[in-house]
Amino acid sequence: MSDQNDKLDQLKTSAFDRRFSIAKASLLAGTRWAAANATSLFSSDAEKEKKRKKAMIEQANYLVSEIGKLKGSVVKIGQMMALYGEHFLPEEVTQALNTLNDNTVALSWPIIEQHLKQQLGEKFFALDIEQEPLGTASLAQVHKARRKSDGLELVLKIQYPGVAEAIDSDMRLFRSMLRLTNIVPQTREFDEWYEEVRSMMHREVNYRMEAATTKRFYTRLATDNRYIVPQIIDELCTDQILCMTFEQGVPVNSPTLLSLPQHRRNLLGEASLEISIREIFEWGEMQTDPNFGNYLIRLGNGHDRKDQIVLLDFGAIRQFDAHLLHVARNLIIAGYHHDKTEMIANMTGYPFFDNIPASVKPDLAQVFLIATEAFSTPENNPEMPEGLMDEQYRYHWKKSQLHNRVIQQASRSMASRYFSVPPKEFMFISRKFIGAYTFMTVIDAKTNIRDMVTPYLKKS
Repeated sequence: MSDQNDKLDQLKTSAFDRRFSIAKASLLAGTRWAAANATSLFSSDAEKEKKRKKAMIEQANYLVSEIGKLKGSVVKIGQMMALYGEHFLPEEVTQALNTLNDNTVALSWPIIEQHLKQQLGEKFFALDIEQEPLGTASLAQVHKARRKSDGLELVLKIQYPGVAEAIDSDMRLFRSMLRLTNIVPQTREFDEWYEEVRSMMHREVNYRMEAATTKRFYTRLATDNRYIVPQIIDELCTDQILCMTFEQGVPVNSPTLLSLPQHRRNLLGEASLEISIREIFEWGEMQTDPNFGNYLIRLGNGHDRKDQIVLLDFGAIRQFDAHLLHVARNLIIAGYHHDKTEMIANMTGYPFFDNIPASVKPDLAQVFLIATEAFSTPENNPEMPEGLMDEQYRYHWKKSQLHNRVIQQASRSMASRYFSVPPKEFMFISRKFIGAYTFMTVIDAKTNIRDMVTPYLKKS
């Protein structure tokens, strides 16, 4: 448990405070970077590269530590850059930004308590709230609570005061930092992606919208005992407080979970993948944040109580237009049939595909055929490596090395430049499926995803 002395007593939400902090950190990092380059002026090429990497790592880590203290969308932007860093950033910067996911500093209890009283009024006194947060993030921190009237265990997701109002200025600040350090090429694709991040930030601080989305998923999954969705407690929700029932579970990477028998891990894998399939083929909206912190597993007993997936965070749910969903469904179905001609034919009617020369599409189709390999069978896909699918069409995700094979195929193909900065919509969908693949790999599940798609074939 962290000490209160480790926490922030003040949040820098004013434009001046945040601008000053970013400017000071950028200037200091830039000065150190220039000094490091100067000292290696007469070194060999190998020594220069070694010193460059060392200096880049040191300054990137310094900048990230300062960003983490600011909270808010500056941190969230950094997290998004880490997630898609391969498209924009030097490896050293991406690695430093990845630490933002876990190491943001908590806001001290007196500040949180004052904020809660302002938001909840007299309702604050109806709760016993634990002062130590269950978790911290860039836009909020989470505290466990108990309702005094009936002992119901709750969770309060508490948005940091002032961060919603600071989003647009934070976006400008982060953009200025990128320009100052000159580590990101200023392209039209990057501009479009940056605007999408801005839109996403505003959605993530809209707690009324998140409450409504959580209720939607609760209703959809209420009769399926493989899933648990927290119940929203409306009377304790505000624009900056999201209150829901506390749901127990173990993390996805828990040793207890990873030591479960194979058949139980397979069932958890199937339940996770079925959510993804229903999002695309049925619901038209998708959880685009695959962070394992958004999920828990409530373990059963292996007999009459099933293992269950606890779905915790619906702030990154994104709705997709019907046309894009139609294209995505058809690409999956082409992968189901493992039909290259069908895959090429379905790569049309969307700007990303329409701008790709016809001569390049066969290479791109081959990339997608590998990416959708788990939907095919050894019978219709002779290119599937041996031993990846059993007689029940259960795909061995961990053994497949699918992510690496897709990347290798894309880098070898004529279509490689179209993956340098893919359209934002495909970034989100790709992010989702990379997360699903990682989940399958971590728990080492073998699943039949093909059967999940079969019911939708005639509907598409």
